[in-house]
Amino acid sequence: MLEWIRHWSCMNMGHKEFSVLGLVISLGVFLLALPTVCGDVAYSFPEEMKRGSVVGNIAKDIGLEVGKLAARKARIDADGNSKRYCDINLGTGDIIVADRIDREGLCGKKASCILKQELVLENPLELHRINVHVQDINDNSPQFKKNTIKFEIRESATKGSRYRLDEAHDADIGQNAIQGYSIEANENFRLNVIAKSGGGKYSELVLEKELDREKQQELTIVLVATDGGAPQRSGTVVIHVTVLDANDNAPVF
Repeated sequence: MLEWIRHWSCMNMGHKEFSVLGLVISLGVFLLALPTVCGDVAYSFPEEMKRGSVVGNIAKDIGLEVGKLAARKARIDADGNSKRYCDINLGTGDIIVADRIDREGLCGKKASCILKQELVLENPLELHRINVHVQDINDNSPQFKKNTIKFEIRESATKGSRYRLDEAHDADIGQNAIQGYSIEANENFRLNVIAKSGGGKYSELVLEKELDREKQQELTIVLVATDGGAPQRSGTVVIHVTVLDANDNAPVF
């Protein structure tokens, strides 16, 4: 009986040693199978570049021989994006534009627009994160919601009266967004441009000379919104003023 217990204890101890050894080996294999994640590589280029345009050479940037790219099955994968916007030329190591990049569609009015891509290398598995900074270009013109802004103003309106105008909108940001407004020269109104605290600008008509319905019943003025891009873009809207009658004339025989 004692001999059997001694034999069972030795066997049980052997199983424990085997289990621990197996666990260590399995963990080592698992760690070796994990990809090596290296430092980020960043590129910056304007939106709307043509497909195939070169934006940088990643082989040079990560210190890898061009000849090893094909051998290690190098490829670009999207990191959290529905589209793969970049590709790699295995013969040169160049990163090229693979699809149209519309900054406004991807990032809207955000000040910074970054696409995340990955360079994947095999044998051994290795990842390099690629941050693509998409720069804004002046590819959008200022636009007004309507083609015409209508006002009905009595001829008795006093000098200095103000009339707020609809604000134009531009999908671009920074200097490429709207920078100012202007109107064509006229006798009755001047334009006052106001900067908003949260960014952006709007304008208002200011009455400089009293209206006289008996001389002119309607006025048409063109309002122009311009951005600061190069080349500069603009949008227009027509201001239509109907002058309403006031009892400013006495009957005359």
